[in-house]
Amino acid sequence: MIMESMPLSLLNDLLYCSRRAALKIVEGWREANEHTARGDIVHAHADLPGYEVAKAVTLLRALPVWSERLGLNGKCDIVERLADGSLFPVEFKLGRRRQWENDEVQLCAQALCLEEMFGVLVPRGAIFHSDGKRRREVEFLAELRTKTEAATAQLRRLFVSSQVPTAVFKPACEECSLFDTCLPKATCTNSRAKRLSELLFRTD
Repeated sequence: MIMESMPLSLLNDLLYCSRRAALKIVEGWREANEHTARGDIVHAHADLPGYEVAKAVTLLRALPVWSERLGLNGKCDIVERLADGSLFPVEFKLGRRRQWENDEVQLCAQALCLEEMFGVLVPRGAIFHSDGKRRREVEFLAELRTKTEAATAQLRRLFVSSQVPTAVFKPACEECSLFDTCLPKATCTNSRAKRLSELLFRTD
C-alpha cells in the first residue's frame, strides 16, 4: 500500500503545536500574518528554482525532495553540492540565531529525503537565520534522526485520524498565523466558553 505523501514542513508545525499542524493537514487552513509575510520575503530568492556555482560549490535552489519510505515531500531552500559530491541542505528561517528543535527536525527530514533520493549520506546541514545573516550548522546524529522519524509517525497518525486536538493556550499562540482560526483562549479545555458550550449541548 502506497502512503499518501505529507508536506515535511508540517513537522515544524507539529513540534510547535499539534493543533496548528492538524488545522493545516486535516482542515486545510492557511492564513497569513506579519511573521509569514516576513518569512516569504526571507525565502524570496531561495524559492526561485535554479542553480549557481560559487567557489566550486553548486547551489541548488528550491530543490524538490521526497521520501517514499517516510511518506514525505517538500523542497529544500538551498542544497549545496560540494566539490567532493556531498550534499549540504540549508534552511532559511526568520529571526535571530537561536536553536529550535522543530527547525532542526525539519532540516533533518530534508536530509533523510536527500539520502533516499541520491543514495548518499548527508551528515550535516545548516539553518540560516535572517536577522543576523548567520547560519548555524546542525549535525544529523542518531538522536535527531530518531526524533525526526518519531515526529513523522506522529504526523501520520494525526493525518489518518482526521481529528484536531483541543487547544492549549500559551503566550506563543498570539504570534501564530492561525490564532484567529484556532481561538485558543475560547476553545482550550479550561476556558469558560468551552465549559458553557459543553453544558449547552449536554443530553443527560
